[in-house]
Amino acid sequence: MKKPKRLKPNDKIAIISPSWGGPSIFPHVYKKGLQNIEKYFKLIPIEYPTACMNADKLYQNPKLRAEDINKAFENSEIKAIFISIGGEDSVRILPYLNKEKIINNPKIIMGYSDSSTFLTLINQWGLVTFNGPSIMAGFSQLESLPKEFINHIKTILFTNPMTYNYLPFSQWCEGYLDWAKEDNVGKTNPLKENVDQWHWVQGKGKFKGNLFGGCIEVLEFLKGTLFWPQNSWSNKILFFETSEDVPTISQIGYIIRNYGMQGIFDHISGILFGRARDYSPEKKVELDKMLKRIIAEEFNHPEIPIITNMDFGHTDPQFILPLGIEAEIDCDLKTFKLLESPTTEE
Repeated sequence: MKKPKRLKPNDKIAIISPSWGGPSIFPHVYKKGLQNIEKYFKLIPIEYPTACMNADKLYQNPKLRAEDINKAFENSEIKAIFISIGGEDSVRILPYLNKEKIINNPKIIMGYSDSSTFLTLINQWGLVTFNGPSIMAGFSQLESLPKEFINHIKTILFTNPMTYNYLPFSQWCEGYLDWAKEDNVGKTNPLKENVDQWHWVQGKGKFKGNLFGGCIEVLEFLKGTLFWPQNSWSNKILFFETSEDVPTISQIGYIIRNYGMQGIFDHISGILFGRARDYSPEKKVELDKMLKRIIAEEFNHPEIPIITNMDFGHTDPQFILPLGIEAEIDCDLKTFKLLESPTTEE
């Protein structure tokens, strides 16, 4: 597994839009994200052709979106690639990605939601990729979120820690104020105290595995295609999160049952589930019960550790989870940590 180089102040980073053309519709939200990247991380954003492309034109040209990724990897001056925003059809760019250019020029590529398609594919090719905030959803709202979020980003992407212990953020929010109103730029819906924290649904002892996963609905786009992981589930800690579309518990159950029917639970080391967007506390408990019922009872795997309501996905702030990096779940101490650095010094 190839690791990208850590980031340093004054590094140039490519900004691309491989999914939806959100920057062309809400430019004020997009620009605020770029400003925060420059202000708080001293990075130099380089906008690639798709970054602010008209949303309709972007939709009609998946090859152009893929070419921006290929060119950003090939450009030696670019040290990382950040995604502007998610969407719903980045799966269409996958046939146009250039494996050789990407793998021979390892660098950080980070996004979430619809980015799960190419983040998981590139990780299957052998490069560590990063599930984390995007320009318009995460970085744009940086000043409205708990201060430890900035430190978390710096630690994962800049300091190259040999190990890293994840801890719940002090506060969190679901969604943002109306983007159509420019006065709302950078603002979130009200912050909530993180009193519920993580749910330890099942499991005893320690489990190690390599992180792999993304948005559970987006990963469905890959099933039955050439881009779905084949025979590579061994020793994986799977992580899932749900989108703002708010899938029902039954819908999530159907998806989880399919993983069971593929025999995936026979090979993995653990399951992490992000805080389900727009779920009530009661609904989150129902989700936990459903996961336990299907995984422990239907597929006879009560030993697989399951942690839910974790700080990643479509609520903010969110963890950066590096795909391909070894992590450890300790069910007795109730800890989750990386066991190796996600980047290299050189």
